[in-house]
Amino acid sequence: MAVLTGDLIFARASILVSELGSRALGIQARTFERLCLGQLHETVGPRPDEDPVEHYLSVIADKTGSLVAASGQLGAIFAGADEAYEDLLVEYGEKVGVAFQLADDVIDVTGVKVKSGKSPGTDLREGVPTLPVLFLRRDAAAGDQSAVELLKLIDGDLTSDAALASAVAGLREHPVTAESWVVARRWADEAIAALAPLPEGVVKSSLSNFALAVVDRAS
Repeated sequence: MAVLTGDLIFARASILVSELGSRALGIQARTFERLCLGQLHETVGPRPDEDPVEHYLSVIADKTGSLVAASGQLGAIFAGADEAYEDLLVEYGEKVGVAFQLADDVIDVTGVKVKSGKSPGTDLREGVPTLPVLFLRRDAAAGDQSAVELLKLIDGDLTSDAALASAVAGLREHPVTAESWVVARRWADEAIAALAPLPEGVVKSSLSNFALAVVDRAS
């Protein structure tokens, strides 16, 4: 039922977009293609010669960044904005989308359920790759004993609430979580920088504030 409902929603979205014209429909179709490819690449995982972090950033750019980028482009088109601003808003949207997902990774281990609505440790329990865990694996491979010990817990049985809480607490306190926040905020800063050519005003300030908001959900 969940899969069929998702298909139905997508079908109705396609109907609505088709009424906006062929260009809008093309943007939607290419975005959906990227989303599917991102999910496929996440499922397959990185190649043996591929950096896991770079692979992950590419995946979330396709799965989340593409959606926000398409929203920015469609907004510019149907607001009658200068064509010169389209590429700018695509770049902004992609970077904001990546920043949002990276922040979501950290929120999974910071315990801010009240603001985010997300229970701490959900990604850990489901084995979803996130930036803090990827950084932890990198450090463990480099010989960091604290990372090695924490990975044993994370890769172990997390079905009990006590085990999950221990894993969340350990990852929250490890330096890789703070490092992940830095990366998320850097993507948000780059998104704001992409807005530089926009004229000053409510649109620019609102987009800048949104970019900051996606990485300050735990503040």
